[in-house]
Amino acid sequence: MTLTSIHLSIAIIILSWSMGFLTYYFISDLAKEKKKINMEEILGQLVNFVIFIWLGKIILNFSIFIVDPLAILSYPSNSHAFYVAVLFSLITMVIQSKRRRIDVLPLLNAFTHIFLIASFVYEFMRVIWNNNTYSIGYIGLVALLIVAFVVMRDFVSPHWLNLLIFLGWTIGSLGLAVKMPIMMVFGYTMAPWFLVLMLIISCLLIIYQKKKEGAISGGN
Repeated sequence: MTLTSIHLSIAIIILSWSMGFLTYYFISDLAKEKKKINMEEILGQLVNFVIFIWLGKIILNFSIFIVDPLAILSYPSNSHAFYVAVLFSLITMVIQSKRRRIDVLPLLNAFTHIFLIASFVYEFMRVIWNNNTYSIGYIGLVALLIVAFVVMRDFVSPHWLNLLIFLGWTIGSLGLAVKMPIMMVFGYTMAPWFLVLMLIISCLLIIYQKKKEGAISGGN
């Protein structure tokens, strides 16, 4: 990957997430201050995620990093570093939630909105600028999820809306990963085993939510 293509890829990512934040700010019906709080928190989480990607790259190539740090730091991160960053981000959010530093539900609602729009813009731009036909299937999946998100948000509770969108994303992405030669999200290849793990997690979260609601109903 040349320096110019790296810069172009970074520019596309920044523009895509910017569009996600902008649409959330103008479309969300939350109070202005609440939207700003959610956007600032998500931006902070994204910064952490980027740091975790670099940390994951170092951890996975630690022996080489000790001998020649530039050999690791000067090249783009791979999908394994992305998986490590996902794990670290989840652990960080769980800890912050337990310590009541973040309110997870409204944050997830905002993130779902921003992520879907950013994903659509990113993949659309890859098709236009890079003629990446492999992105067409994922664009269709994300577009379908955006429509589902908009339609269901007035009829489904925020908990279930996030869970159903997450479930739909994992099932759709897994189907694409099995069917297509390569399945990528923001330039990172999604291995089927990783998507299966995400599917298992989404199913466990749905089971947990149902039991939680059942316990509350039983208590009443």
